[in-house]
Amino acid sequence: MSEQTHNISEKENSDIKSPVGTPDINRIIAIAKEAGEIMLEASHPKIMEKSGHANFCTETDEKIQAFLIERLSEVLPEAAFLGEEDGQDVFTEKMRRGYCFVLDPIDGTSNFIYSYRPSVVSIALLKNGRPYIGIVYNPFDDMVLSAVSGEGAYMNGGKIMSSDAPLSDSLAIFGTAPYYTEYREKTFEIAKALLPLCVDLRRSGTAAWDMCCVALGRCALYYEMRVQLWDYAAAALIATEAGCTVTDIGGNDLSYTGPTSALCRSRGIAEIPECFKA
Repeated sequence: MSEQTHNISEKENSDIKSPVGTPDINRIIAIAKEAGEIMLEASHPKIMEKSGHANFCTETDEKIQAFLIERLSEVLPEAAFLGEEDGQDVFTEKMRRGYCFVLDPIDGTSNFIYSYRPSVVSIALLKNGRPYIGIVYNPFDDMVLSAVSGEGAYMNGGKIMSSDAPLSDSLAIFGTAPYYTEYREKTFEIAKALLPLCVDLRRSGTAAWDMCCVALGRCALYYEMRVQLWDYAAAALIATEAGCTVTDIGGNDLSYTGPTSALCRSRGIAEIPECFKA
């Protein structure tokens, strides 16, 4: 596969053009793909448990995060880092200013442990507290989803847009927030009410990939009662640039400072379904 660009035809520039003084997205994409190779090459990684039900971390998660911090620091030395692993998971007031990389080295760690696909590398770059660059890489299918704020969303160089089909003609996808047992009842109440409104429900086990599937037009809607910033920061920008509306469950804008509920709707769903308002 050729190096990803944000071009749709050869008549346009051969690379994604970053404004003067801003990071080169092509370098970040290349680093994401190298991180994906680490994931593919891992064999029987050591598994550690964190707080919460079935909340796992592996030595590969930690290895990839360390790799990403090292390599992305070369791209943007002044950037702060927020990552899921190794004690770098607290959003600070300083991260509201300037650049901050938000990393999920393996979104879908349980999938990774059990060889259930997919798992993805997620890299977001916040600029003054708002998403500026988003990259989600699925190494198992060699799919790079990417976006720069205001410049559209792309998959392996081709521009993407979410579906304009109604919910009744579409799949919906949801996450179960498994680490947070207090949300189980509400999660499945919504799922039960949503099922007759759509073609069927799906669950992949990775929030970033779920949101990207809405951006790609594979599904029309995704929701989850609690996701962390590293789960949604990159994918929410990609989905937004693909024409989706991304909010919390109540329809409020995401803060990009920490955990939240999430609701991603494609172009075909203008209003929040009533099952989310109960």
